[in-house]
Amino acid sequence: MRILFYGDVVGKVGREAVHLSLPSLVQKYSIDFVIANGENISRGKGITESDYHFLLESGVDVITLGNHWHGKQQIDDFLPDAENLLRPLNLKGKIPGSGTAVFQIHGIPLRVTNLLGEAWMNEEVDSPLDALASLSSEPMLHVVDFHAESTSEKAILAHYYDGLVSAIIGTHTHVQTNDAIILPNGTAFLTDVGMCGDSDGIIGWDADSVTRHLVKKENTPFSLNDNARPMISACVIDLDEVTLKAKSILPLRKVMR
Repeated sequence: MRILFYGDVVGKVGREAVHLSLPSLVQKYSIDFVIANGENISRGKGITESDYHFLLESGVDVITLGNHWHGKQQIDDFLPDAENLLRPLNLKGKIPGSGTAVFQIHGIPLRVTNLLGEAWMNEEVDSPLDALASLSSEPMLHVVDFHAESTSEKAILAHYYDGLVSAIIGTHTHVQTNDAIILPNGTAFLTDVGMCGDSDGIIGWDADSVTRHLVKKENTPFSLNDNARPMISACVIDLDEVTLKAKSILPLRKVMR
């Protein structure tokens, strides 16, 4: 089974990048299932119901979130019924929706789980290590989106669960790392898959707005350039349906025009 995993989709340009690239990537790599992190899809923070449906209509099968999962308050209205939208599993408290789900692909079950890191995050979460351990022990293909700031925290989870899940893919920092690997016991790992959005910006935001705010100390917010050149960062994971382990992981990064 082949999985296409898109990094954080940032704003309108990110949505356009996924929409434009997905059909050709599915055909080129014989993709069976598509995952995209959508926590930045709606004006850079959170997800609206219309953008959720836009990704599904573009061909994405499941959308994962992260620390900005509640960036748009309207998510409370549609998250409970959004079967293809996963918020972090390990959020504390009674949170609507689900952090993990099992999908059937050609009769083969695939579990997808969304986790949020503890280090340098403002959200209150339970241990991602414990949260992953709490899932059903029924063996199946299992891909984890670990949305975390710390590279070490991502690596710890991957090595601890090496051989117990099929793939652990890091999101959140928006810069694709050059360390895609199959760990010794068969788990595919990438510290961060990167982002989809403004190819000339700073982690998806308009570069000029970021430098004016942080360097020149102007009291102006970060902004998005809706006319920027779209870029995708993603990876293709080839999973063995018998051993439930990964056979290969291929990072992808492309400017669309």
